[in-house]
Amino acid sequence: MGLDNIGARKEMADLKLRQAIALEAARLMYERVETEYFTAKRKAAKRLCRGTVKPSDLPSNAEIRDQIQLYARLHEGESRTAHLRDMRLAALAMMRLLRPFKPRLIGSVMTGHIRKGSDIDIHVFTNSAGLVTDILENEGYQFDVERKAIVKFNESRVFTHIHVFDRFNFELTVYDEDKAHYVFKSSITGKAIERASIGELEEMLAREYPDVDLDTLQSRERERPEESIDAYALFRRLLLPLENIQQHAKHHPEGDVLYHLLQVFELARDARPYDEEFMLAALLHDIGKGIDPDDHVGAALSMLEGFITERTAFLIERHMDALAYKSGTLGARMRRHLESSEHFEDLMLLRELDTQGRVPGAIVGTVDEALDYLKELSRANEGEE
Repeated sequence: MGLDNIGARKEMADLKLRQAIALEAARLMYERVETEYFTAKRKAAKRLCRGTVKPSDLPSNAEIRDQIQLYARLHEGESRTAHLRDMRLAALAMMRLLRPFKPRLIGSVMTGHIRKGSDIDIHVFTNSAGLVTDILENEGYQFDVERKAIVKFNESRVFTHIHVFDRFNFELTVYDEDKAHYVFKSSITGKAIERASIGELEEMLAREYPDVDLDTLQSRERERPEESIDAYALFRRLLLPLENIQQHAKHHPEGDVLYHLLQVFELARDARPYDEEFMLAALLHDIGKGIDPDDHVGAALSMLEGFITERTAFLIERHMDALAYKSGTLGARMRRHLESSEHFEDLMLLRELDTQGRVPGAIVGTVDEALDYLKELSRANEGEE
């Protein structure tokens, strides 16, 4: 075999390996296993290659981004188009609200390269982040402020991010007013990032979605029933304070209420990864302990009324009865009532997971990760209807 043929075959093999690494890295990022391109491609290379791979042989960030879009089209189908439109409309509503700060839409919602769990990324320009948070607070948004030190080009800078939690999550990055016309460069391509002002976004939306009436768009996007949009913000608001509520060590050696609920949620996700109602009951069954410890079930149902389904409400309402059922102390009438329910097996599974979710030091995710999972599942279920 000639040297030219050997070289051609090696080049073809290297190309196939590069494509395979790009595809695996894209899968890791699409499924939110990894969020950074560098880490994703390194992990993908380690999985696919026996030996070492030179950095120059790894796929570029742009190649991985293209593969992420392929995953999105395969897994989301036509619903992805509607999802992108809704995210862009939500971006416009937020930008109109923050008009005094010269907002600019950037990132995947701007370019159309969204993936599962994508935030809406917006730059705002002000010398006081407090002015932005004042508006958000007045509008009833749930948000966190994060200040992160980043070293770039041997220079350390502190960036302020405002994470807004709504139907879609936003990441607002705050820059000084004099940076409004600064040309920001992409970490993927090294070129000036694509971004849009309010006017430019309105023109793009009118061009791509001519049937949408932008003049009637309110400051907050409210296309779905109000309870569906606000539900996750409500859940988050009820869950976070539970970190400060310690439980009796005899029955709950794991510690605080939130840690327990996150453990039960993780177990429920392992057992029923596609059962949104069941997982929601697992995550919320003890939230009433932050409202009325003497009647935490009644308090939970009162706060959640209108925001959860009848099945989820039943599981929360009867989870203490299930404990009595299992211990043999439940009255005969209630025992027959539970056994006659179509959700009896689900209730007893929740009871089992409730007992298991009491492990000191167990590894759990965050509240936001749990809610993001449920939101993505809800959107996927909507797309199938």
